[in-house]
Amino acid sequence: MAPRALDAKKQHEAHAGQSPERERRRWPREVQPGGESAPPLAPALEPLTFSTVKLPPEDQFTAWQAHMSPLVEVKLPDNKSLDDGFRADHTAWNLGGMLIVQQRAPAHSYLRSAAKLRSSSIDHWYVVLPHTGRSWTEVDGRVAEGQPGKLEIRSLGYPFRGRATESESLFVYLPRDLFADAAGTLDADNNSILSGNFANLLIDYINSIVTRLRDLTEEDLPRIVHATRSMIIACLAPPAEHAAAAEQLAGVALMERARRYVQNNLDAAHLTPDSMCRALGVSRSRLYQLFEPSGGVLHYIQSRRLLAAHLALSNPADSRRIVEIAEASGFSSAANFSRAFSKEFGYSPREGRRTMVLPRPAPSVSPGDRERASSFEAWLKALRS
Repeated sequence: MAPRALDAKKQHEAHAGQSPERERRRWPREVQPGGESAPPLAPALEPLTFSTVKLPPEDQFTAWQAHMSPLVEVKLPDNKSLDDGFRADHTAWNLGGMLIVQQRAPAHSYLRSAAKLRSSSIDHWYVVLPHTGRSWTEVDGRVAEGQPGKLEIRSLGYPFRGRATESESLFVYLPRDLFADAAGTLDADNNSILSGNFANLLIDYINSIVTRLRDLTEEDLPRIVHATRSMIIACLAPPAEHAAAAEQLAGVALMERARRYVQNNLDAAHLTPDSMCRALGVSRSRLYQLFEPSGGVLHYIQSRRLLAAHLALSNPADSRRIVEIAEASGFSSAANFSRAFSKEFGYSPREGRRTMVLPRPAPSVSPGDRERASSFEAWLKALRS
C-alpha cells in the first residue's frame, strides 16, 4: 500500500472513532483487580546478632562462652590466652521450624557433655556447612572431619566433642520431631559427612536461602523448612542392611513412641515412668536407658510440660490464668511451676506472658512474636516442628 493510501486510512479511522492499529504485545501486562498492582509482601525475618568485636579483647572469649553455653562448652587452644582476644560473630535467623546461623569464630575446642545433656532440653538435629576452616568432631569414638564444601549432620541429643580452626560456617538447626518418621535413618548417620548429588544440591539450596533471608515472606517459611527436611532425608542412605543398625532402628522407633506418648499425655496426672512402661511394654530399666541422653524420664517430661505452658502463656488468645495453665500442663503446685519455669527460661511465668519473649511455631509465627525473642537460647528452646 502506498504512503498516501496509509495516511488516508489512518485519517478515516480517526474520523470513525477508531484508534490506529498497534503492534500486539507478545506478553500482555498483567492487570490487577481495581487497576492497581498488588503491594509486595513484607519481609518476615529480622536477624538476632551477637558479636564480640566491640568488646575489650580480654572480655571477648568469656562473652562467647556465655553465648554458646546452651549448646556447648568452648575452650581456647593451649597456645592462646584471654588477652589475645576472640573476635567472633553470630547471626541467627528464625524461620519458625528451623534456625539458620551464620558464624565466624577463631580456633577453639568444644564439648557437649553428658552433664550438659542432663541439664538441657535441647535435642535438635543440625547441619554444618563450613565455608572456611576445618573441624574434627567425635561421637562414640567416630570422628567426622569438616571442611569447606562438605556437609556435616549431628544430633544435640548425644554427647560429642571436637575442635575447629579459625572458620566461617553456616549452621541449620531443625527440631527432632520434624524427622519423627525418619528418625532411624538420621540416628544411624549421626556425626556423618553427607556426600553425593543430593548433598551437593542441598549445599546449593542452603546457600541460596541465605542470600534471600532478608526478602523471605511468611508464606515462604514453612515451605522452606519442609524442602530442607526432604532434602536432608534424601541425602541419607537407609542402613537396614546392617544388623547393628537394625537394632539401633528398633531402639529409635521405641524412643519416638515414647516421645509421642509424653506429648499426647502432658496434661495427664498419671504421666509417670510406671504408666509409660505399661503403655510402651518395656521395663523401667529400658525406659531409663532410653531417656538417659535427654537427662532422664522425669526431666524430659517436665521440659515438655514447661514448653507447652510457655506456648500457652505467649498466646494472646489464651485468657486462662497462670495457675490454670500450670494445672493444665501437669503441675500440681503453682509455686513449683513458677520455680521450674524460671529455671528453664530465665524469667517468671508472669514476665513470659507480659513480653511474649518466645516465638510461636510455624506457620503461625508472626514477625512481632519472632522479634521479641530474648536470646539465641530462647529461640533454640522454642524450636519445634
